Amino acid sequence: MTADVRAAGEALAAECARYTAMGWMRGTSGNLSVVVDRDPLTLAVTVSGKDKGELTADDVVLVDARGTTEDPVRVPSAEAGLHGRIAAVSGAGAVVHVHALAPVVAAERWPGGVELRDLEMLKGFGRRADDVVTVPVVPNSQDMGVLGDAFEAGFRADVPALLVARHGVYVWGDDLLRARHRLECLEWLLRFKVETGGVR
Repeated sequence: MTADVRAAGEALAAECARYTAMGWMRGTSGNLSVVVDRDPLTLAVTVSGKDKGELTADDVVLVDARGTTEDPVRVPSAEAGLHGRIAAVSGAGAVVHVHALAPVVAAERWPGGVELRDLEMLKGFGRRADDVVTVPVVPNSQDMGVLGDAFEAGFRADVPALLVARHGVYVWGDDLLRARHRLECLEWLLRFKVETGGVR
């Protein structure tokens, strides 16, 4: 493991511990990634099947843009291919996927997309408070190619998030810190939307 990959592993483990403490990565659910090379696109992704609150710097695996790896030991998340697609299309340096409840409930109530407006917390999501932001919702699938196509069909550069119905939320940014800030603010926004029933 190179120094760069180990540093990525340390950062990913720390972020996973943070999200686990927030109740957003229960059991072994969720996965995070960072781009370690652009040519060819290579990501460090958290390994599959481990408690995300107990990851170490070694619990990452390198994958290509399709989410496949040459590592004979470490197994990436089955969703690594969607991470690769998001990073390739958006140019993001980090992608986070968690199973916070508010995004899933919001996707259930507004399957055509969740509209957010007139909320100060939109600034933390990278938008103005008076913007109208519609977070896309796509049906769940076990086929990452299908999910990737659905993501790309609805992709907008100014909405760095995707809700997967009855599954979870993906948020991305230039780095893990930017992605984290966007995710934390989006979760608040979606919780407000759910708890108020969408009242403006």
